[in-house]
Amino acid sequence: MFFMSSDDKIKKLLSKLVFKSKLYLYLLKQKVFFKYIEALSLFMKKQIVIFISGKGSNALNIINYFSETENLTVSHVYSNNKTSPFFDHKLNSNIKVSYFQNDDLNAKVFEELQHIKPDLIVLAGFLKKIPISYLDYFKKMIINIHPSLLPKYGGKGMYGNYVHDAVIENKELFSGITIHKVNRNYDEGEVIFQKKIRLEQNESITSLAKKINNLEMKYFPEVVARLINWHEEKIKILCSLERS
Repeated sequence: MFFMSSDDKIKKLLSKLVFKSKLYLYLLKQKVFFKYIEALSLFMKKQIVIFISGKGSNALNIINYFSETENLTVSHVYSNNKTSPFFDHKLNSNIKVSYFQNDDLNAKVFEELQHIKPDLIVLAGFLKKIPISYLDYFKKMIINIHPSLLPKYGGKGMYGNYVHDAVIENKELFSGITIHKVNRNYDEGEVIFQKKIRLEQNESITSLAKKINNLEMKYFPEVVARLINWHEEKIKILCSLERS
């Protein structure tokens, strides 16, 4: 007959806990669990949920970037565009891809997210304004990427080629990308990361769009990874402070 030690029982219990659940946070404060929680918090899978409205190239890039990462996964992709070519891609069977109507964003999708408990919600070309209920519930956990150097060329209706056309029309010397936290206003949340490029004299919308896309492909997954790692470092620090 197989007997489990007390240590093994604790480890088994913690391995089943949903990261950031009330029980997990309670156990985090109990010093008897420190040596297990600190280690297990680094191995429990963090979940990313992505929202898209367009082709989904950034979403696919993020999925591929983390495809071999053991402690982090893209678990869900939501799209309000049923004709998006993203639906044609063959993805890992563990990734759930869902189409939803805009009216479902406030209720059905929100309820699903509360059940999923994502560690980060990523807007990757998602054009619908995020409801206040999301901002209140998922505090500082929602980020967006924008194809300009905010605060310039942001706001409602400013996306894709509309942004690039305005940048060229106003003879800007630079453009770039901005990754920022989401708040109640379009493109006004706290800036997390920016990267700029210089425009050529004969810059076209097509050439600028390609340059911006290259920046997105390179830096967006890296920033997502940095945010997740930063959260893990906070867990380590909290454990260290509670021990002292």
